[in-house]
Amino acid sequence: MQTRPLGTAGPQVAPLALGCAGMSDHTAPADEADAIATIHTALAAGVTLLDTADFYGMGHNEELIRRALRGSDRDKALLSVKFGGLRDPDGAFVGIEGRPAHVKNALAYSLRRLGTDHVDIYRPARIDPATPIEDTIGAVADLVQAGHVRHIGLSEVGPQTIRRAHAVHPIRDVQIEYSLFSRAPETNGILDTCRELGIGVTAYGVLAHGLLTGSYRQPAGGDPRAHWLPRFHPDNLATNLALADRLRPLAHAHGISVAQLATAWVIAQSREHGTVVAVLGARRPQRIEEALAAADVTLTDADLRTIHEAVPAEAVAGTRYAAPLMALLDSERGPKTSAGTAD
Repeated sequence: MQTRPLGTAGPQVAPLALGCAGMSDHTAPADEADAIATIHTALAAGVTLLDTADFYGMGHNEELIRRALRGSDRDKALLSVKFGGLRDPDGAFVGIEGRPAHVKNALAYSLRRLGTDHVDIYRPARIDPATPIEDTIGAVADLVQAGHVRHIGLSEVGPQTIRRAHAVHPIRDVQIEYSLFSRAPETNGILDTCRELGIGVTAYGVLAHGLLTGSYRQPAGGDPRAHWLPRFHPDNLATNLALADRLRPLAHAHGISVAQLATAWVIAQSREHGTVVAVLGARRPQRIEEALAAADVTLTDADLRTIHEAVPAEAVAGTRYAAPLMALLDSERGPKTSAGTAD
């Protein structure tokens, strides 16, 4: 698979990455053999960037990846690890931690679980409001200097936070939710800032949590995610599914599914916004094979206009998260706000 740098000076990556969360954190956990086969299928196809977090399955996901990469496969993979999400014994999230001591302690445990001496990209999953971003990134920079981390990333951060972090140490990647249903990074300065500073973008949620698959079916009794994902609320769901259905004619014209078209659209944003990698959440090898077809699709300017006319950004019903969760996102606070305790 053709690769390009993640930003101007990051590692070489394919247009697709593998998001591993669903292999450990899910109402129906993946079969381990399927999960490992999925990782192997991705690596064999050239999809080398594996996205995980120390709190996915409370360490289970990192241990799963270690088992999948046992032997020479470690050298084929780029490990992107998030830290900072705190959970209690029942699995509930109870806070965000970004103090330097936590950063270094968290990596020590991640390296042990992953069975490696370094991770390729290390990033806070969310910004700790009680810790200046300079302190958090400074601690990761120490780990770069020590050889335990190759590159530093960020996740769900706004433009000012990106600039403050980048002033401490070069940032190579910003992970953000970005899809046809989540277009805010285009208008709130995040994509523009990343391109200006030579930072790559890894886009998660490219299928809008299933709404852009073209095959979503509402569970009997309603979707339980509706209380924290408003786009699944009964007041919004019909509108959003109708929008997704408007992509079907163009998908059929390309001989692909709606999901593949939505993924191809994300990949195509690299033309305007620099390196944009679509993070695919997969638990079975077939999903990798389906996504590879999306990476092969070339969308013309006319195709992109057709897609934007079919799914205008302002037509999507509901915010991407419920209000309490949106309030936790530095990326949603506007271009002039800052993370941490600085002014």
